[in-house]
Amino acid sequence: MDSQLLKAEASLLLLVDVQARLAPAVSGREAIIRNIVTLGQAAARLEVPVLASEHYPRGLGATVAELGSVVPPAARFEKITFSCLGAAAFRSGLESLKRPQIVVAGCETHVCVMQTAISLAEAGYRTYIVADATGSRDPANAQAALARMARAGIEAVTTEMVVFEWLERADRAEFRELLELIR
Repeated sequence: MDSQLLKAEASLLLLVDVQARLAPAVSGREAIIRNIVTLGQAAARLEVPVLASEHYPRGLGATVAELGSVVPPAARFEKITFSCLGAAAFRSGLESLKRPQIVVAGCETHVCVMQTAISLAEAGYRTYIVADATGSRDPANAQAALARMARAGIEAVTTEMVVFEWLERADRAEFRELLELIR
């Protein structure tokens, strides 16, 4: 059986629809954005690829400015489907990276995040939802979506869980630097 622990060399970080006109309406936005930035910085330091979706950016805006340093423009893709798997550019990028573990964070938990996570799990990817790095306008919607994803076999994790699992050891050169991110 494959390990259920996240491994940096097997992971991909997917940031779903963290956009300028959507994110401000999300409950707990500041903490969610902070955790997403932490995940992105850890991913960059540990060579975990990052992809980010933008749902109908003409209407919802581009990815929030706070993520500019962790999500280069080449790693962003537009979509109009709720699930990222509905976008050919995403599927192509995902398949080319050959990463079996997908760590998902973003907005809104009960719509695009959930539909993407369930679609990824159905496609055979080991899918993890970062509970403290995802949100909805109404927290009740987010909680219902997290419960539904759990029933679909998607594991809920936290930002710190992801960072420490990617690190694996405290004697790595990156340990102190990444420890500062989560303090």
